[in-house]
Amino acid sequence: MQRPLLLAGLYILLSLSGVMIQKSKSTCRDCPQNAFCVNATHCTCNSGYTPESKSEFFTYPLEKCKEITSSNTTKGNKELQQIVEDVESLLTNKTLWGMEEKRKVASKVTSILQSVESNVLETALKAPGQEMQRIQNSAMGIETRVVTDNCSKEGKNFNLNIQMNSLDIHCNDIIQGNIPGPHAVAFISYSSLGNIINATFFGEINEKDRVYLNSQVVSVAIGPKRIISLSKKVNLSFQHVKMKPLSKTVFCVFWESTEKDGHWSSDGCSLVQLNESHTICECTHLSSFAVLMASATQEEDPALAVITYVGLSLSLLCLFLAALTFLLCKAIQNTSTSLHLQLSLCLFLAHLLFLTAIDRTENKVLCAIIAGALHYLYLAAFTWMLLEGLHLFLTARNLTVVNYSSVNRLMKWLMFPVGYGVPAVIVVISAASRPHLYGTPDRCWLHLKQGFIWGFLGPVCAIICVNFVFFLSVLWILERKFSSLNSEVSTIQNTRILTLKAIAQVIILGCTWCMGIFQVGPAAWVMAYLFTIINSLQGVFIFLVYCLLSQQVQKWFGNIIQPKSESSETHILSSRLSPYSKPSEEK
Repeated sequence: MQRPLLLAGLYILLSLSGVMIQKSKSTCRDCPQNAFCVNATHCTCNSGYTPESKSEFFTYPLEKCKEITSSNTTKGNKELQQIVEDVESLLTNKTLWGMEEKRKVASKVTSILQSVESNVLETALKAPGQEMQRIQNSAMGIETRVVTDNCSKEGKNFNLNIQMNSLDIHCNDIIQGNIPGPHAVAFISYSSLGNIINATFFGEINEKDRVYLNSQVVSVAIGPKRIISLSKKVNLSFQHVKMKPLSKTVFCVFWESTEKDGHWSSDGCSLVQLNESHTICECTHLSSFAVLMASATQEEDPALAVITYVGLSLSLLCLFLAALTFLLCKAIQNTSTSLHLQLSLCLFLAHLLFLTAIDRTENKVLCAIIAGALHYLYLAAFTWMLLEGLHLFLTARNLTVVNYSSVNRLMKWLMFPVGYGVPAVIVVISAASRPHLYGTPDRCWLHLKQGFIWGFLGPVCAIICVNFVFFLSVLWILERKFSSLNSEVSTIQNTRILTLKAIAQVIILGCTWCMGIFQVGPAAWVMAYLFTIINSLQGVFIFLVYCLLSQQVQKWFGNIIQPKSESSETHILSSRLSPYSKPSEEK
């Protein structure tokens, strides 16, 4: 389970930032002429110059910057420089953005993004002889590539880099069909735009989630004709604003514009790789992109984690004892006991796997297998709960029937095919349709994307509802039979036992899971604690109701602890040797 690391994380981040600042001041060596320092080991060329290897960043003194002497290039750089300066002055105007409504801010940002992309592409296409142009300052960076030979030279991916972000796009996606003339791709990075369109514009989060934007906003566009859909996915690498993020929850998002505003969306974008300094995403379309992350304040309550571990550990012990009781106590072995046994085994294996492997997310394949196994075991447990409810209903309906063979035959025919077969079918269908959604960055469990979690919640909700119907039906049947009894002690006793079993089963077999639905509003924390405590102790309830409260099991336990013969002999000896015993009087 994840542990709260907020204070430790703040300390690490503050320490790390201090070390990086100190290191950059003390170790950032002099770069060659016409270049400036990026960090302790890399340099980049000034505007109007390009590295000899056409790579934006290089290690001095292995590379040098050469001047771009073309008149078209000089003109193009001036135009790009003017675009950068205009956008910088616009985005840094806090008065302008601070007074606007959220919807108007989104609308203006959408207009700015589209205008910048159009102007940059137009500038690049004016100088087709210059394959690459780059310009950047502290607020914004632009790199363009022009293709004039229909990808005969560059029949592969183009790699564009700006402000420590990079783009990989296939050359064939830049060439737009039969449109004559040169084609261009623009890669634009905004350093300060994320402060304006931050994570509050992301509509796929709950109000309680604390998500922040942890990258610069970048835009990708191709021309002369603007298209969005691509034949192959583009890869985008983002440098993190906050290094070594504590959370593994990452959203690769793009700016989706509408007629009146815009917002962040994750449709068509997915996470490829994540490390301490960078996130790599892939997307099926072009737009403006960024990386959102969940903050470390989303960590789970440590008290709930302790309750879960302690409760499940206790349940494992009780489920083990219950399974032994159902197997060894011959006096209670019947169809009902067989159902209890299978339920106990499924819950035991599920809880054991949960405790030992739910956090094993290092290996994606192994994590997916663990998630699939948990999916199957918990579904099997709920299916056996359904069979328990069905058996109780059939028993109540046939209470006045002396021969229960019809009930037993039906349950024996249904038990194993339904108990283990139905969950297997559900898991196989889920795994075949969306295998990549088994396992999340934080847990080896089902992903929430595309409604995949309903492969578990759907059957569980259906079983809980059916069991509740069985419960009401059993109470109604027992009430009718109890009112029509003619003081038959055995029948009254059976009726009371079945009533107690019905109440116990509706509590144990699933209805406590309904509290998970009510974890909203002011009572969310209370319901979360109740849900965790009761469900983690489910094994304890099973052992208590089906074993310890059974007179037959109590007698069996008594015989194990103190055999009958030994007990009677001890009683006789103690009565004879008691100091309070009186000698028999002779007559």
